[in-house]
Order: sequence, then C-alpha cells, then structure tokens
Amino acid sequence: MADTVKRGESLGAQIANVLRQRIVRGEIAPGERITEEALAEEFTVSRGPVRDALTQLSFEKLVRIQRPRGVFVVGLTRDDVDQLYSLRGALEQLALSRAIRVADGARWAAMEDAVRRMTEAADAGDHAAFVVADLDFHSQIYALADHPRLEGAWRQYLPTFTALLDVTINHDDDLHDSAADHVALMDVMRGGDATAAAEVLTAHLDGARERMLSELTAQGS
Repeated sequence: MADTVKRGESLGAQIANVLRQRIVRGEIAPGERITEEALAEEFTVSRGPVRDALTQLSFEKLVRIQRPRGVFVVGLTRDDVDQLYSLRGALEQLALSRAIRVADGARWAAMEDAVRRMTEAADAGDHAAFVVADLDFHSQIYALADHPRLEGAWRQYLPTFTALLDVTINHDDDLHDSAADHVALMDVMRGGDATAAAEVLTAHLDGARERMLSELTAQGS
C-alpha cells in the first residue's frame, strides 16, 4: 500500500519520514536500489521533493547516492546504532548539565506537560502519542540548556531518533515503566544533583540502545 503525503507541508520531509521508517524497520533491505522516478510516482509528487528527501537520508547515512548508477539503501548496522546513541549521549549529557541549573519553575512546565502526556498515553496504550511526548520531553532538556547550537545539533538528528523510538517503543506492551523512567529523570534533574542525573540519563539511553540492537537482531533472523 502506497503512502500519501499532505499538501501544504514539506513534501520532502514527509517522504524522508516514510522512507526512514521503512529503512529502520528493515522493510527496505540494505543494498536495495531505489529510484527518484518510482518514488515520485508512488507519492504522486514531482522529483524535486523526492530528491530533497534522498539528500536528507544521505546526510543521515541511511542511503548512498551514486550518480549515475542510482540511490542505494545503506540501512543500519550495529555500529551505526552504537554511533548514534553515543553521539546522543554526549549531546544530551551536556544539555542536562546546563539544564539542571535552571531554577525558574515556569521553565520546567513544558517538560512536566510531556511527562503528563506520557502517563496518559501509557494509560491509553497509545504508542504513537507516547513517542511524541517522549521526544518532546528530551527536546526540553536541550531547550532548558540555553545553548542554541547544541539544540540545533539535536534537531538535526531528531528525525532519526524519532524513527528509532517508533520502532523500539512497540516492544513495550505496557508503557508505564517507560513513563516512570522519565518522571525519575525529571525529578533528579529538578533536584540539581548533576552526578545522579547523569547516571539516570546514561541508564535510560543505554536501555534504548539495547532495544534497538535487539530489533536489528530480530530483523536479521
């Protein structure tokens, strides 16, 4: 079944999101050739947005553009997952170390709202809503850090981590444990204990990395 895109939004970004999900899920095998023509026909768009999408996925190292031969899927290896999560860990630890200095309670309201939405999504068993709230929570760590370049680096990789989380979160039938993990992380951050907060964040991201590695193993079985 072909995916559709919505007019009025960035078509290239929408197409990239669909392709990214297919690649991360293993629905398109590494080495498989994809063409601008076929994708333009599938999504009923011109080749311009398709080219934009493929350029973005090339930046993310998910495809390799080899003109004039074509575009080939690279996919994710275990080393890719390790690199992505080690990069995220480095970025987020820096963001966390700055965020915990924020004393203004009003600035924590958006993170508190994300935690509330995660709990509601867990109660409803709504995985899609949980993913959105989860990523909003982590984005708030960067917002609180007051470091625009650091936040910009996170935003560059946010689409990739969205796709990874969308895959790994579906391993959890019950999302309450994950929601509780975020409550614990927020509480330790609000407490201002940098060492404890760093340890909680490390454990949280290590768990996410292990779930994604398990998914890759399952894809290869």
